Amino acid sequence: MIDAVRRSALRAGGALIPSVALVAVIGALVAAMTAIVGYDPRVALGALWRGSLGTEYAVLSATLVRATPLMLTGLAVTLAFTAGLMNIGAEGQLLAGATAAVAVGLVTGQSASRLVTLPFELVLGALAGALWAFIPAWWRQRFGVLEVISTIMMNFVALYLVGYLVRGPLQEPLHIYPQSETLPAVARLPVLAGGMRLHWGFPIAALCSVGLWWALRFTAAGFRVRVLGINPDAAVSAAQIDVRRTAMRAFLLSGALAGLAGAIEVTGVTYSLYENLSPGYGYTAIAVALVGALNPLLTAVSGILFGALEAGAAAMQRDAGVPSVLASVVEASIILLLIAFRELRVPGSVLRRLRAPRPNAADRASSTSRSMPGRS
Repeated sequence: MIDAVRRSALRAGGALIPSVALVAVIGALVAAMTAIVGYDPRVALGALWRGSLGTEYAVLSATLVRATPLMLTGLAVTLAFTAGLMNIGAEGQLLAGATAAVAVGLVTGQSASRLVTLPFELVLGALAGALWAFIPAWWRQRFGVLEVISTIMMNFVALYLVGYLVRGPLQEPLHIYPQSETLPAVARLPVLAGGMRLHWGFPIAALCSVGLWWALRFTAAGFRVRVLGINPDAAVSAAQIDVRRTAMRAFLLSGALAGLAGAIEVTGVTYSLYENLSPGYGYTAIAVALVGALNPLLTAVSGILFGALEAGAAAMQRDAGVPSVLASVVEASIILLLIAFRELRVPGSVLRRLRAPRPNAADRASSTSRSMPGRS
């Protein structure tokens, strides 16, 4: 096991150079795009740096706070994709977990202590996310419904369900704003440092990353998930794996991680439930997982990178007047570049075949003569 950990650490260290290159690519993309739309690239890049990594406050109150839900939803997508499951429903599972956590916190926070209320909120938030993932998982196994379609549809159901709840059963007592009542102090995650916004959700996300990496790497259950994702037929015939049960468990755990992200977001950041609670964390999680190469440890690093990008985008809009949607354009460009880079590296890929030199007529004639030794 120690040797495996050492090899994993070396692989993570080998990923440092591509990570540094990715940061340089992000800077170049931001500079180029801001220049194209008519803004000063130096002012934009300065605002990006100051708003993401330039100060201690930016790191502890913006970047890591935004990175926490991205890390957990990225882990949810990583687990599902590793098992060969296209779970595109992390957004809805996050909203389900947030709704359950707020409902529990408002009820138990009035009478119970923090030691009881907070674990109850987080656990039930994770269970709500797992339940939201169970529906498309069951449809997939019972009726053969593609999870890509069903999980996306469940996202919209969760979105409109939250809209109904914050205008109905969970609306604040005065019925003025479409949001829930604010969680009491005992139902909130404590901050890690005074004067900063970073809360205990970030260490929880980091522990989940390490735990998922260890489980996938060193446990029989993780082996079954990885084999299922590589080849379901071989998983049945060679490894004697119960594919249906393994897929269901992976789907539920994926939903639980996304639900935990929602519970942490409402208990550590927003303290209430309202519409548009998530700015698309569940969708950005797909990019986070892909940039992390479906490795839980690298996915956590990728989540921090995307958190820095989003925090810097907000600072660019505030300080330099650059539209924050530029961050979405940069994220999409990064994904396209990574796909192209992978295609160029992987043997047999489409782009690699296109780049291969084509034999001329003399080469083809020589090859034909070698393959037919009986002819002179």
